[in-house]
Amino acid sequence: MSSANFQSIPTLDYSLATSVPESRLKFISQLRTVLVNVGFLYLSNTPVDEDLIHKLKHDYVPRLFGLPQEDKDRIKMANSPHFLGYSRMGMELTKGEVDWREQFDFGTGFEGERLLKKGDPAYWNVYGPSQYPSEDQLPGFKSLFEEYLAQVSALASDFLRLVSEALGLPPDTLDQFYQTNDRMHLSKIIKYPIQRESRQGVGAHYDGAMLTFLLQASEEHRGLQAQNLRGEWIDVPPKPDTFVINFGRSLEFVTQGVVRATSHRVLAPPLDSKTPRYSIPFFYSGMDLEVRVDESALKMPSGILQLRDERGVLPETESINYPEYAHDVAGKVYLLGRAKSHPDVAERHYPDVFKELFPNGMPLHGVAY
Repeated sequence: MSSANFQSIPTLDYSLATSVPESRLKFISQLRTVLVNVGFLYLSNTPVDEDLIHKLKHDYVPRLFGLPQEDKDRIKMANSPHFLGYSRMGMELTKGEVDWREQFDFGTGFEGERLLKKGDPAYWNVYGPSQYPSEDQLPGFKSLFEEYLAQVSALASDFLRLVSEALGLPPDTLDQFYQTNDRMHLSKIIKYPIQRESRQGVGAHYDGAMLTFLLQASEEHRGLQAQNLRGEWIDVPPKPDTFVINFGRSLEFVTQGVVRATSHRVLAPPLDSKTPRYSIPFFYSGMDLEVRVDESALKMPSGILQLRDERGVLPETESINYPEYAHDVAGKVYLLGRAKSHPDVAERHYPDVFKELFPNGMPLHGVAY
C-alpha cells in the first residue's frame, strides 16, 4: 500500500526542526513525504504558549458561544465588508447540504480601513479590522486571542520556510507570495453542536490557503476526516498538545501539483455526545492580492517532480472548490470564495459580485460549491 493511501495521520516533532542539523534533516525528510503523499499532519512541540491555548480552549471559547444571541448578532458578519464577524448556525451549504456549525471569523492585525478609489478592484477591500465582543461582554478575550493569532502566524511563517526546504528549494522561496505588509490572515472559532438532522458539520472541501493550522479544541470529540487516494475517509482525531496542519490549493498550484491539497470534512458530534465540538482553524491566507498562482508555478527540482510522478495523478474527489486559482488573482479568488459562502455580506458590500454569483437573488443559504 502506497503512503498516498494513508490509513492514519503522521505526527512530526517541531523541536527536531530547531535542533541539531541531523535532527533538522530528519524533520525535512518526514515533511517531504507528508507534502507529497498525505497533505495532513500533526505537529507537536511547537512554541505556541500552552497556557494561552488552555485558557482559550477551556475558558474563552465556551463563553464566547454562550453569549446572549443579541450580543452575538451585534457583530454579525453582514456588518463587515471583510467577511469578519459572527455567523448563525446552518447558514452555509456544502454540496447541497447544510453545514451545521456556528462560527466567528477573525482576521490578524489589520486595524484600519483601506480607502478605495473609483475603479479600484473590489477585492482590495477584503482585508480589514475584525469585530470582537466588547470588553464588558467577554473581558480579556480580544487581547488573548490576538496574542494567540500572533504566535500561530509566526509559527506558520517559519513552517512555510520548512516547506520550501522540504521541496528542495531555498527557504525563502514561498515568501515571495507574502511580500506586502498590507495583508490579513483568517481564523475561525467554530462550534459544531449535536445534531439530529444531519451529521454534516462541514462537507467535503479543500482549503485555499497554503497552510492551515487547526487547534482541535474539544479533545473528547472525533469528527475531522481526511480523504486518501482511494477515496476512503480517514479519521483525524484530536491529539493532545498538537496542531493539525493541512495544505491548500494555492500551494498545490504553485508547486506544479507536487504538494497535495487533501479533501477533508467534519462530522457533527453523534447524538450520544454530551458536549459540542469546538475547533479553531488558522488559515495562512494573506497572500498578496495581485498574485496569480497559475502564472507563478515554481521551478521544482527534478527529484521532487519524480516523487510527484511516482505518487501518481491526484484523483477527482468530492471536493471541487477553489478552481478559480487557475485563472484569477489571489484577491479575487478570496473574494469569490467568501461571497459564495456569505451572500448576505456580498449583497450588502459587493452588489456587482452578488449579482454575478446569484442572478436569481438571495439564496436561502451560502453555497460554497
